[in-house]
Amino acid sequence: MSHAIAKWIFWVGTLVSLGLFLALTVDTRGQFAALTHADKLDDHVVAGKRAFQARNCNDCHTILGFGAYYAPDLTRVVARMGEDSIRRRLEHPEVAFADSYRKMPQQHLGQQEIEDIVAYLRWVGNIDNHDWPPQDSPNRWKRSTERVMAGAALSPAAALVQQENCLSCHTLGGSGESKGPRFEWIGARRDAAYIARYLADPEKVAPGAQMPSFESLSQEQREMIGEFIVSLAAQGR
Repeated sequence: MSHAIAKWIFWVGTLVSLGLFLALTVDTRGQFAALTHADKLDDHVVAGKRAFQARNCNDCHTILGFGAYYAPDLTRVVARMGEDSIRRRLEHPEVAFADSYRKMPQQHLGQQEIEDIVAYLRWVGNIDNHDWPPQDSPNRWKRSTERVMAGAALSPAAALVQQENCLSCHTLGGSGESKGPRFEWIGARRDAAYIARYLADPEKVAPGAQMPSFESLSQEQREMIGEFIVSLAAQGR
């Protein structure tokens, strides 16, 4: 290959790459408002971001790819844990993390600051970032939802989950509401005995919990639900 041809290939390749880069940049900027739901970027979200930064939360947590990896990623934390669980951890981290070797400091946040941070995390969680991070992807658990809906008549535990309307507060696969933690997330971190005990008296097990008691269920039924939830985490791996 002659020097002239090599130089020609270099310049053509460079210019084509530059053109593609600029075109993709312009296209991304054109979609930015829609992808980030900029219309929902209100004063509460802005105040929440400022509170998040003022407390140096990124020193421990990652959000949208920025921050440390000491504590869990917060990009999709609302979908994973639910808003009530986030509030409880912000209000009383010394209680919420009593059993964890990773201790979150008590930041002495006011109630409005807590609501603003939740609004900020909710907004971040709704950004269309192509299903990232993958561990919090609803698609990862899609089969779990299908299994519950199709197998409720065959699985007494799945039938109990439907009977008690659990998905009005919790998410499972791509279904449910994110008031409380995602079922698969619970199942990956708690055993069936803990879940059964929690169902009997949530306030006793986790002070400040907003979840109602299911003491009307028998101990056997609560254990069945616990075993079912634990099994979901294994099915999603």
